[in-house]
Formats: sequence, structure tokens, C-alpha cells
Amino acid sequence: MTTTENIHRIFFDLFEQQTFVENELDYSILEKHKPQLQKLADIGNSIVSVLDVHKKQHVFYSSNFGTILGYSQQEVEAYGDYFMNAKIHADDFLGITKNGLTGFKLFFEMSENEKLNHKLINEFRMLNADNQYVRVIEQHQALELDNQGNLWLALSILDISPNQNSNETFKSQVLNFRTGKFISLTDNNSEIAASMTQREIEILKLVKDGLLSKEISDRLSISIHTVNTHRQRVLKKLGANNSMEAIILSSRLGLV
Repeated sequence: MTTTENIHRIFFDLFEQQTFVENELDYSILEKHKPQLQKLADIGNSIVSVLDVHKKQHVFYSSNFGTILGYSQQEVEAYGDYFMNAKIHADDFLGITKNGLTGFKLFFEMSENEKLNHKLINEFRMLNADNQYVRVIEQHQALELDNQGNLWLALSILDISPNQNSNETFKSQVLNFRTGKFISLTDNNSEIAASMTQREIEILKLVKDGLLSKEISDRLSISIHTVNTHRQRVLKKLGANNSMEAIILSSRLGLV
């Protein structure tokens, strides 16, 4: 297998964490979306695509796919689903892949409403038809969830970035577009991870499991005051506003 194919395999293995009931998936919904998605691509001169997480394949590409980078339709079709990966700058590719996996993992951990309120935004360099690298912005968000709240259809919108500093590497962040809250996926968080104590991580894991402070107090044989003190320290260290944000951030750091 090529590196690109191996990376696709890693994503497919991640997608297997979701269980779909195939006869409950109504693909007429996708057909209704397609005219609007093509119109969105035409108006914004954006590359629009839809990934079917159940089928593990793209089920829609806008007709201008590749043209904003100067490629012909024939060149795009020659690569198929690997077109995007083949044109990403080598120095950005692995980072984008890693953060894409992190982004999907975060989505899978979110509640149904949270999945519909967040998008993953990547900024990176792609090679255009003139053999020059240009910076692009790609936004991923849920287009449709299934009846169980699984991420079913994932929407991607790719545009040329207004930031054309080709010396900058990739950037990734998750945006709650209802609140405007960003979570960066490219910050250096090693110091944050190192500052977390084992007790704080232990308590955070229990919070993730749904335990309340009183239940954590009983489980660890410590006072509620001590539990809440640890929880406040965790929020401060992670720069989180609440426990849900703390769980998302700590998951990204591999702490829980």
C-alpha cells in the first residue's frame, strides 16, 4: 500500500467505531442536498464534497473540483479520491492527517447537538497546476447525522486562503460556530500535558465517564472540596470554560 492508502485505512478503522443501521439511512436526503451544494460551490467558487462515513467514500464532488487550482477535470479524475492528498505539501500532510484524526475523534465524543455546532478548519498548502504552492482553507462539518446520532454525511468546503504566506505550515482548529469558541489543534501543548498531575487526570477521566463530584469523592475517598479544587485547576491549566471543553482538550492531548 502507498502512504496515502495507509492513511485512508487508518481513517476507515476510526470510522468503524460508529455502528450504522443501513436500512435506516435515507439517501434521498443526499440527493436533495446535491443541487444546493453545487449552487454553494458556484457562488463561492469553492470546492465542495461530501464524505459518506458509512460507505467510507466520497459521494459528492462539486463540478469545479480541482479547477480553482487550475487542474482539468481529467487530471482530477486520474487521481480519484487521492487527488487532494496528492497535492498537499509534504510538510503539511502528516500534520493535517493527524489533526484530522483528532478532529473526527472529538466529533465522535460529542453529543448530537455539539456535532451539529462544530467544524474542523484546516489551513495548508496545495500544489496548483502552475507547480506553485498556494494556501487553502478546508472546513469540515456534519451535514447529516443518522438516527443514532452518528456522523453520517460529512461536508467539506475548500477555498483559497486570504493568507498566502507560503512559508507558514499547516494550522488546524475546531470551531464552535454557535459560540465562536476555537480549540487550536496545532498549539504546542506539551507543557500543559506535563503540568497535569496524576490525580487531576484520574478525576478528569471519571468526569468523562459521567461521574458527579460526590460520586468521585466516594470513589477516591477524598472530600468533595478536594475534588472540586482539582477540577478547577484542570480548567485553569487547559484554558477550558467547562468540563466538556476540558474533556475535549484533554482527549486531544492524549490524557484521557
